[in-house]
Amino acid sequence: MLFNSPKRILICPLDWGLGHATRCIPVIRLLIKKNAEVIIAADGRPFELLKQEFPDLEFVRFEGYDIQYPEKGSMVWKMILSISKILKGIKAEHQQLDKLITDHKIDGVISDNRYGCWSKKVKSVFVTHQLMIKTPFAENILHKIVLSYIKKFNECWVPDFEGVNNLSGDLAHKYPLPANIFYIGPLSRFTKEKTASFEYDVMAIISGPEPQRSLFEKIMLKQLSKTNLKALLVEGKTEMEQKIENHGNVKISSHLRSNEMQDAISRSKIIIARSGYSTIMDLAMLGKRALFIPTPGQTEQEYLAELLMQKNSAYSKSQEKFDLEKALKESENYKGFDAIGTNNDLEKRIDLILFSK
Repeated sequence: MLFNSPKRILICPLDWGLGHATRCIPVIRLLIKKNAEVIIAADGRPFELLKQEFPDLEFVRFEGYDIQYPEKGSMVWKMILSISKILKGIKAEHQQLDKLITDHKIDGVISDNRYGCWSKKVKSVFVTHQLMIKTPFAENILHKIVLSYIKKFNECWVPDFEGVNNLSGDLAHKYPLPANIFYIGPLSRFTKEKTASFEYDVMAIISGPEPQRSLFEKIMLKQLSKTNLKALLVEGKTEMEQKIENHGNVKISSHLRSNEMQDAISRSKIIIARSGYSTIMDLAMLGKRALFIPTPGQTEQEYLAELLMQKNSAYSKSQEKFDLEKALKESENYKGFDAIGTNNDLEKRIDLILFSK
């Protein structure tokens, strides 16, 4: 369905890693197809990634929370210590959003995990797979806090399947949900194509907030360089001009655009990556084999990695104990992802909430 009078839709991805931005790509593409005028409000690497993907769109700098992962210890404690800063960030982005809506004549808002990006002026949508936060304690209390924010939005879209054959497990399926939450199927910037011939034995996708992103890169480069494997390492540095160099048997790319990333993944026998949910959706879309190394102390990634091992989809090992040779051998016992079919649930929700009168 196309609309003659263009709707002006604001897209607001969170700035923690690139996953929130990459899964906005299929949403943005569909909005453009529907003749919407898309304005992207982002910061940091998500801003740069989406700017490269959609250079002709309108962009606004929208400050993030500026929370870094700890080098050691649990991310949960880091978040608890940062809660005052996060709450101030949510309040500030809510106030700034009102001004953006007025200044840019916005008709609707889609927020990916930015809890303050709701408004009474226009319809607003919250996108998340994390309806509950995996913690060693107080999960139920945190779940209620999350829902208290989600209820401020007209709708919440969960990028996953509703039934038992889902990708997010407890994160989006453990507790009863309010009426404004809808499952829209996994969101991926990729589309399943014919199987390509292999070019790389291993592809390592480096991502996530600092300093853990850099630590992950050093570990992977060091271990890959000790092998005879033909490898590709993508650094995820979207703020840099694209740069490709060779480091022995390892080709290093600062970043890849979506079409290049899909081609490289398709041409790799196995993918080594963080077990971030957007990465999982991308690899599931392409039906790939994967080896996951959760960000240390990131309870969500640790949970998802363990869940996928239980489902026999992908092997996982902690960063601290990671041994490439042993991990690759263990990964042979896991079947990989079943490729995801297409679904129309996203388009249905877009039409109903953002384009209906």
